Amino acid sequence: MRSSYWLWILFNIIIWPFALIYSNQSMKEMIGNIFGVALFFMIFFMIPLFISKPKLLLSLLSINAFIAILTLHYDVSTEFNPYLLLVITLLMAEGFYHLSIRFSLLLGGFMVTITIIVVFTTDISPNVRVYIILYLIFTLAAMVVFKKMKNRNDDLDARYEALLSEYRSLKRRRVSEEEIARQEERMLIAHEIHDSVGHKLTALLMQLEAFRMKVLEKDKEHVQSLKKLASDSLDETRRAVKSLKNKDTGGLPGILRLIRKLEMESFMRIHFSVKHGAFTAPLTGEQSFVIYRSVQEALTNIMKHSNKREAEVMFESPGGSIFRFEISNPITNHTIYREGFGLTSMRERLEKHGGSLEVFQTKEKFIVRGFLKIGYGG
Repeated sequence: MRSSYWLWILFNIIIWPFALIYSNQSMKEMIGNIFGVALFFMIFFMIPLFISKPKLLLSLLSINAFIAILTLHYDVSTEFNPYLLLVITLLMAEGFYHLSIRFSLLLGGFMVTITIIVVFTTDISPNVRVYIILYLIFTLAAMVVFKKMKNRNDDLDARYEALLSEYRSLKRRRVSEEEIARQEERMLIAHEIHDSVGHKLTALLMQLEAFRMKVLEKDKEHVQSLKKLASDSLDETRRAVKSLKNKDTGGLPGILRLIRKLEMESFMRIHFSVKHGAFTAPLTGEQSFVIYRSVQEALTNIMKHSNKREAEVMFESPGGSIFRFEISNPITNHTIYREGFGLTSMRERLEKHGGSLEVFQTKEKFIVRGFLKIGYGG
């Protein structure tokens, strides 16, 4: 949208000086023409404000067509100004680009009609008159064909984006479901170990204690050592159960593995930078999950609002007390961003772990930066 707008400005800036020079008037006679050009460009610069209002846009383009005709053909006795055709063509093209097919046809028909009226009120040869009319008819037909092709392509692009979004959603859901299934399996194994091995070891300890009270004094030391061995085994079993119940995703390596999956699913190019002990940071399973979700939300935000399918992701853990991450991507459209639900949820998750989130943009990049305290709340 922005590039096409500047292109239209460039075309008008090139055409209008030649159109004024072609009129071959003195500076005093040209004052009215200059006023008309100023009025034309004033309305031209207002047009972007009414792109979403087709009726007003149609009216402004029609008014500009009238201004162009009055400026370049203010006297029926004057020679026909060929640059008027270029100005009318640009106005028609702008209408066909922004308006619906119905409004575009209304605008095109109106401009062709008033231009033909100008042609017939000007003293030019019949052959030139015919050529101008054919030019207008073929231009209008070409714009109708362009509009239909543009609508078809826009529809295909919308369907493609919808399918791609659904595909990504399904892939993310599958990864999430796999993680849930894996965790449920770990919990099941932990419960089985706790209920079978743990209970049996507890029963064994009780029986050994009862047996120790019955044996001779010289055998009590041996029974005590057996009791200690059973107690150590029970402690090891409890630690194993606790480890299985923990949602540990493998620290930073687990986070990187999940992000690599997301990279393949979203067709993005992600450049990783791991600094200052991030690989050996003792992250809990819940902290790893929060970091992964934060990076995932930032990358999803990039996919929604950026044309660049690449990002830089940096991890570091200076001093081993905090874990930092930063996601940045190049930007081309310098619009003001608004923090949505995803970024707000990301900030709340990090704050629960003693961290924070910072979101900002520079002239070249959009940056999401956050940290959490290792072991906070554990």
